[in-house]
Formats: sequence, C-alpha cells, structure tokens
Amino acid sequence: MYLYPTLMKFTMKAAFVKDSSSVVVEDVEKPILGTGDVLVKMHACGICGSDLEKVFGKYSQPSTRLGHEPSGTIEKVGENVTDFKKGDRVFVHHHVPCYSCHFCLHGNETMCEKYSETNLSPCGLAEEFIVPQWNVNHGGILKIPDSMSFEEAAMIEPLACCIRTWDKFSFQKGDSAAIFGVGATGMMHVMLSIVHEFDKIFCIDVNEFRLEFAKKFNITDAIKSSVPDIKQKILDQTDNRGVDVAIVATGSLQALSSAIDLVRKGGTVVMFGVPSKDAMINLNMSVIYSKEITMISSYAASDSDTNAALELIQSSKIDVKKLITHRYNIKDSPKAFEHAHHGVDSMKIIITN
Repeated sequence: MYLYPTLMKFTMKAAFVKDSSSVVVEDVEKPILGTGDVLVKMHACGICGSDLEKVFGKYSQPSTRLGHEPSGTIEKVGENVTDFKKGDRVFVHHHVPCYSCHFCLHGNETMCEKYSETNLSPCGLAEEFIVPQWNVNHGGILKIPDSMSFEEAAMIEPLACCIRTWDKFSFQKGDSAAIFGVGATGMMHVMLSIVHEFDKIFCIDVNEFRLEFAKKFNITDAIKSSVPDIKQKILDQTDNRGVDVAIVATGSLQALSSAIDLVRKGGTVVMFGVPSKDAMINLNMSVIYSKEITMISSYAASDSDTNAALELIQSSKIDVKKLITHRYNIKDSPKAFEHAHHGVDSMKIIITN
C-alpha cells in the first residue's frame, strides 16, 4: 500500500536502560533537527564504567542516558549552523557548560547547572543523534583528523576525564603512583603516568586479566588487591615512603581506604571512580590529618579537557587503540553491556554502527 510521504515515519535503533538491570535496543523515531542543531550518524561509542553503574548499580548522578563517548559523521546541519557541514568527522561531548557562571569562573565547569542539562537526543548510543544548539555553539563538537579512527575518537571523552584529574594535583617527573582499578580509564591513568615520566607505577586490581594486561605497559608491579603484604611491597620500592599519588579508578570504597594507607605523607589520594548512590565510608581522620594527605575528587570533563585528549591521541603520545579488546554492533548492545559488566576478559568495549 502506498504511503504519502507526509505520513511516513522514519525510525532508527537506539539503546536504553530498562528495569531489572537490562539494556534494550528499540526502534525509535528519528529526532527532528532544529535550526541550530546538528545531526550526527554514530560510528563508534564506548561503554563507560558510569554506563555500567547506571544499568547494573545505583548511579550517584541523575542521568540515565547511555552513550556519552560517541564519534561519527555529520549527516545534516540546521539552517543557522555555519561552522559544520555534512560529512565532517567529529567527536561529540554530551555535556557542555556555560563558561560564565560562578562555578565555571572558578574552574568547576562540570558543576555548572547548564552542564547537566545539556544532552544528546535521544542519546549517544543510537544510530543517529541530535547535538543541540547549545552544545554546537559552546564547543561540544570537535572535528577529528582523517588520520584518527572513529574508535580512537570514541576514547576522547574518557581520556579527557582522566586529564581533568591530573590537572587537579601537583606532581613531578620521577614521582610514583598507585592506580586502583585498571579497567580502561585506570589504564589511561597508567598511560598518563608514563607520559608524565613517573618512575614507579603500581597497578592494583581484583581482576587477573586486567593485571596481566597492565604488565604490557612496562609498569613497576601489578598486584592483586587481596595480597596481604601489598603495603610492604610498595614501601620496599618507594624508599619506605609510599606512593606520591594514589588514584582510585574504581567505585570500591575498600580501594579508597587502601589508597589512604598506601600514599606517602603529604601525598594525594584521588577519587576518580564512580561510587554507588549514598555510598558511605568510615575514615580515620586523624591519619589523614597527621599525614597531611590531600584528598580530591574528579567528575567528568569540559571541552578544554576533550581538546587536550584529542591532541594526545592525535600526536600518538597516548595510543588508546591498545585498550580496545572487543567490538559489538549496536543491535547487540545488550550482549556488549553484559560482557562489560562481567569484565573477566575485557578492557575497552566499543559499540559500532
């Protein structure tokens, strides 16, 4: 039967969080392009630890949208868009701050009210998505060079989050670091430690696969977190001081306690991993005080961080391709999330379209 064009509805596939800790792929209507918007065809999108927390855990942040590491090509631009055109290869950031509020002016862009309000439609984990006018006009789209693959570009956002973390604490060439949780972002912290010429890098995890994976990067030691003499191992290799910085790239509160124990006097503990909602911990504040430990947290990234990440990847100072272990088509997103959730044999999982 013939359908008049005005009555036809065009659909696409997109992945969503459903009840009972599951991901589903549904056919949804293609989003409508506004005059200042940009339509992007997704080519690659990474699965992030925060995505897994949204599906299988109790995510501490309000958003439940999937897919905030997308890259692709521009399919169409609104009539008022002048800086981008059809065919441009791009990375897209889902959140963009205002850069003028009290938080932004103090370097806290990810605390900006506008930051959490800006999102891709329907989400980044879709065959196509709309980049809203605000994001387009405030640095939310970065053109990527032809030499950069879409899979590499999908790693810009997680690397940017790591870069933001490193901008928050002081360090020197020859320092030591302990990375708790060496999943994909944990390994990015390892790679940044190498870029910054750290002398000692310790990787700590419960996962044997990840520890073996980390050994490929010429680290000092890969230690299972259940090892009873872990503190002595690190003291023996840091002139009995402990590490200069301990980065907790996991939501485990036990790892946070261990980080406080293993960092040196005057050192820094970084809370990078996403904790579950309402997660609580008992801390011996007298130890934190007497050791003069600096504790910082780091959430998400701004466009200055994504630009820095793009440069590190483009210059090959950080080879993010080494972290990709598995690829799934968007229609197999439920399988991809289950694989990433169990994580016994995977590092970075990329969903392609």
